Amino acid sequence: MWRRIAALILKEFKMLWKDRKSRMVLVVPPLVQLVLFASAATFEVTDAALGLWIEDRALPAQELVSRFEASPAFHVVARFDNPQAVREALDSQRVKAVLHVGQTFSADVAAGRPARVQLLLDGRKSNAALILQSYALGIVESYNLVRAGQAAAELNIQSRAWFNPNFDSRWFILPGMTVLLTIVATLLITALSVARERELGTFEQLLVTPLRPMEILVGKTVPALCIGFVEANLIAALTCFAYGVPFVGSVVLFNVAISIFVLSAVGIGLVISSVAKTQQQAILGVFLFLSPAMVLSGFATPIANMPDWAQALTHLNPIRYMVNLSRGIFLQDLTWELAWPHLWPMALIGCVTLGYATWLFSRRLE
Repeated sequence: MWRRIAALILKEFKMLWKDRKSRMVLVVPPLVQLVLFASAATFEVTDAALGLWIEDRALPAQELVSRFEASPAFHVVARFDNPQAVREALDSQRVKAVLHVGQTFSADVAAGRPARVQLLLDGRKSNAALILQSYALGIVESYNLVRAGQAAAELNIQSRAWFNPNFDSRWFILPGMTVLLTIVATLLITALSVARERELGTFEQLLVTPLRPMEILVGKTVPALCIGFVEANLIAALTCFAYGVPFVGSVVLFNVAISIFVLSAVGIGLVISSVAKTQQQAILGVFLFLSPAMVLSGFATPIANMPDWAQALTHLNPIRYMVNLSRGIFLQDLTWELAWPHLWPMALIGCVTLGYATWLFSRRLE
């Protein structure tokens, strides 16, 4: 039995290696996506185009404006003297925000009255607008503390962010991208394995061999499991050494978690491959699974903000558990005790999907 399984595993590796397109899928897309996401995907907004509409030239107004000009979040690109010019700049997206200081600002500050400034934001990009609004509020609060003097300085709030003290978005994105890139490659390899043999006419030959359904399953699982495991470690290493994301957790725990996660992904891929009759159907099945799975993984949007029915669906998604594990191991030094509630659901998903794939193979033999 083991000789038959070893021969099937060797055949799978040879088929992947001889097919130039398969080699390209394994190596090039994950590396390109890692570089693109590390460079382009960020929740931070820096050097945003800011317009100034200043109707007050007194010292208090100039002090506030100078704080906006010195902030790395904003870059002054235009100055306006009428509302029509402001409207045209926002409509054409020449600026992302406009700071408007009215004529009575300095007089209100000097008299101790509430002084108001207006920040006009381009709400077509709501996420960036909210971030710029928070930056502007921070600048105004620091200005208020300075103007208020020592009496207001007695109340001082000091905040400390654990695990990501500088709020670096790469530390948040790249551990999750390690998971997403791994499952994309693993699913494609597994889903195409049986579909490719059907198109080539070798699947029927495989069914008439002495190989049993369980042996076929093992022979299809091991190559994808090895490739997914190696690829996850390669991406994790690049994340640490190329982009400076810390890895403070256990390497053993990470590899155990990746092995279970890849096993669950292989099970899903084998189910898709068993149902699909062509490679095109297999690729379509992969993306039909991945699109909602990524949304429901908590990678970009918090699961707690989703409706109750969507939160319930996330428990069937192995990406959800591995994203939490990856971020925890990279940044938190996650313990085995805290990791266990995420490990066993992935193992259960893997057992169910692999069992269902075995049943599908058995039906083919009947």
